[in-house]
Amino acid sequence: MRISHKEYEKYSKQIILKKFGIIGQQKIKSSKVLIIGMGGLGCPLSIYLASLGIGTIGIVDNDKVELSNLNRQIIYRSDDIGKFKVDIAKKKIKTISKYSKIKSYKTRVNKKNIQRLIKSFDIVCDGTDNFETRLLINDHSLKQKKILISAAVTGFEGHIYKFDFRKKTPCYRCFMPDMPDQNLNCGNEGVTPTITGVIGTMQANEVLNTILGLKSEMEKKMIVFDSIKMNLRKINFTRDNSCKNRC
Repeated sequence: MRISHKEYEKYSKQIILKKFGIIGQQKIKSSKVLIIGMGGLGCPLSIYLASLGIGTIGIVDNDKVELSNLNRQIIYRSDDIGKFKVDIAKKKIKTISKYSKIKSYKTRVNKKNIQRLIKSFDIVCDGTDNFETRLLINDHSLKQKKILISAAVTGFEGHIYKFDFRKKTPCYRCFMPDMPDQNLNCGNEGVTPTITGVIGTMQANEVLNTILGLKSEMEKKMIVFDSIKMNLRKINFTRDNSCKNRC
């Protein structure tokens, strides 16, 4: 895919990296990444994907901006309250990268639309805040052999994991086979705005690693970040022979 002179100038500081180069920028431009959930994670994630020059960015959300969103969902402002998140996000992401194609879907992910939503994207990024949707995204990403990069935050802690379903790998159900009795999320547990920024940015970084083929050792692992102790730890995922997905 051709990189114009203006694009070369804009992305020159990443292109000069030895592990990036013009070929890396071409890979970035030809990539298609879907973000499900334009909240505290989806906002920084989308900003950095646009800053990288991702060719096609899909955003999925059916929520409207609320006052309580503004401390951590950094795309939105006070005058956006009451407007649909994807409408505001699409305009603002476009101001960051006029070279990116932004596809917005004003809907909530469900069993009826998940297959259609993820079909045309290479990488699926899950920034949702409930286990039911997370498991649904996992199951259909596996079925369509997508790359899934998912993240979640609550309180002062965040985690991120990646599954490349083009290969034989465990899935999220191997770790969490069914929905827990309690759905822990920032809505009922609270969250710091800084942890959403850190984890959303890490998610974007793993998208970059994936596109460039850089070995981050994220596959089959979950990273857990404690923002108080400033501690990162990795938890290994292993295949569960009883997993209903038979992954």
